[in-house]
Amino acid sequence: MRRALTVLAILLCAAPRPAQAYLHLTVSTGSTQTPLKWDVSRVRWFATDRGASGITAAQFQTELASSFATWETVPTASIAFQFVGFTSATPDDDDGISVLGFQSEPDLDRVLGATSFVVDTTTGEIVESDVFFNAIFTWSTAAAGEAGRFDLQSVATHEIGHFVGLGHSALGETEIRPEGGRRVFATGAVMFPISLGRGVTKDRQLQPDDIAGVSALYPDGDFSDTTGALSGRVTVNGTGVIGAHVVAFNPRTGTLIGGFSLGQGGTFQIAGLSPGAHVLRVEPIDDADVDSFFSPSGINVDFQVTLHSQLVVAPSGGASDRFDVAVRPK
Repeated sequence: MRRALTVLAILLCAAPRPAQAYLHLTVSTGSTQTPLKWDVSRVRWFATDRGASGITAAQFQTELASSFATWETVPTASIAFQFVGFTSATPDDDDGISVLGFQSEPDLDRVLGATSFVVDTTTGEIVESDVFFNAIFTWSTAAAGEAGRFDLQSVATHEIGHFVGLGHSALGETEIRPEGGRRVFATGAVMFPISLGRGVTKDRQLQPDDIAGVSALYPDGDFSDTTGALSGRVTVNGTGVIGAHVVAFNPRTGTLIGGFSLGQGGTFQIAGLSPGAHVLRVEPIDDADVDSFFSPSGINVDFQVTLHSQLVVAPSGGASDRFDVAVRPK
């Protein structure tokens, strides 16, 4: 059975998958959550033959190719891509080919881009994935970025993360703007759901959370044998907390990799960690709308930020014994 799904860059609804680090997109089959992923060795993609204001079709394709290469060159992931050619098809066509292109969507005035899927709901296989970039905004392909314009390669790198099956990361810090929306101070992942803003090119480069997410979905080489996982449960007054953001910090490498307590009873598992000791921080989601990450039903944000009282060790090639992290209500 095939079904079309849509993922927005600002608004993302994804069914929670039990005990999963970062966030992989899933489809529901009865009580089972199946991750979305490609089941081919090389994913074929097309670019539309139309550019946007100040961007030619050739420039558009060049920036996309650079973004695809960013994901393809992750040494611990096996996903690969092939540009097939230009097309007159549009990203909203259900036509069996994956198309990336500009579309004008004035009603989506907070959305820079969106990724949609046609998937096999039994296996989770992605059959087609299209990405549109909103032509109501001004875009740049300049190597150093341009003030007043959004960096096309940065936004494309984020959307291609969705294209391969990744959801949003909550590694970021924001503040609410008086006029509405949020301003981003810093992020720890390309897959953070809010853009860093005009002129910023930082999101051309993947961060550890992004790399762990794509490697866990498409593992390659010795990824599974040389990385470890932390397995635990978040509780408040003895009851499991659903939807808590759990962050593992490695003091030796300085890396941050996040996950969510989405399993039964508030369990979580953060995989793709460098073996060794980690500091664990648990916090409610407060830097974006809850539905930017998953369906909000049952999600608890009414607790205090908590540092786990002990360092926890991720073993090489396996998961830690399960441990509890108790948080206090606000």
